[in-house]
Amino acid sequence: MTYRLFTLTLALLLPLAAQAHRVWILPDATLLSGDDPWVTFDAAVSNDIFYTDHHPYALDRIEAIGPTGEPVPLQNPSTGKYRSVFDLHLESEGTYRVQSASGGLSARWEEDGEPRGWPRRGGQYSAEGFAENVPNSAENLEVRQFSRRVETFVTAGAPTREVLKPSGKGLELVPTTHPNDLYAGETAAFQLLIDGLPAAGAEVEVIPAGMRYRNTQDEITLKSDDQGQIRITWPAAGRYWVGAEYSDDQAKAPATIRAGSYVAVFEVLPQ
Repeated sequence: MTYRLFTLTLALLLPLAAQAHRVWILPDATLLSGDDPWVTFDAAVSNDIFYTDHHPYALDRIEAIGPTGEPVPLQNPSTGKYRSVFDLHLESEGTYRVQSASGGLSARWEEDGEPRGWPRRGGQYSAEGFAENVPNSAENLEVRQFSRRVETFVTAGAPTREVLKPSGKGLELVPTTHPNDLYAGETAAFQLLIDGLPAAGAEVEVIPAGMRYRNTQDEITLKSDDQGQIRITWPAAGRYWVGAEYSDDQAKAPATIRAGSYVAVFEVLPQ
């Protein structure tokens, strides 16, 4: 039982893009017009992207931010067996960010030859909890400073950029090309930051929707340059899952490893 709990905890702390199960927040549309636009979202963890077959994503982890940085309530929230759903009322014109962001420290070590880990599955990091649960003299102790971010963007009317500003915490994507201005055959430019600085050498994976109906994932793999920049040429219109992973040795004590994962869902429109 102890080993199974440790394995489950470790899986939750691994970079999202590296796991067999992928997390995503999917809007039914990203660019809207009209007098009273609404958007419906699905949120899930799945084997095949955008196909609900594993676990719903917890709604209490998701927040929406409006065009001028104001919080926007999730409407009509519901969680089922395999997915969570909610609506967003776009009352103001501009771009909205829908996100889930978290971070903290995790530890793994051995005790009498058995693997141990903290925090446990579903647990939250706290400095007090770390001091109480992680022994200083633990054998093969590895302490990781981690961040996780999952997000998507929707726009009512003309796209705006206020909500695209980075927070300076964890692994983030800063769009040079607006995320709701993407077209098939064109190249979009983005920059990856880690704690506000360029994330050089981040591993990036781009997967188009419909992988359940293909024999291959048709993924595009990229690596960010010295300034954390990446460029994605969209092969076709549709929805795309974009995942990034980054790690280095620039963690703050007591951690020795800094790791970040990032996931976004983009809609690419036809020319």
